[in-house]
Amino acid sequence: MARETWRFLTNHTHVLACLRHDPNMAVREMAIHIGITERAVLHIIGDLEAAKVITRKRVGRRNQYELRLDAPLRHPLLGGARVADLVTLLDVGARRDQVAPS
Repeated sequence: MARETWRFLTNHTHVLACLRHDPNMAVREMAIHIGITERAVLHIIGDLEAAKVITRKRVGRRNQYELRLDAPLRHPLLGGARVADLVTLLDVGARRDQVAPS
């Protein structure tokens, strides 16, 4: 029997998608959207910051995140692809979801 719990994209990618959609999104909102704990989101944000994929800036009581689109994706199989390449694909998927079915 096939497992139906796996996904094509990692939770790191899901966090990037959330931040691409809303750079001011709260950790709690990301956790709810992705279906993981707030602690897991914080760990992922730490990973992405350490890899210099995102930067975090405090604005009032919230954090604001900026994606570094020129940052390389980390696997050698991806042949020099950048974060911009990944989020472009995510943007296409988001636009497709916004289009009403014919």
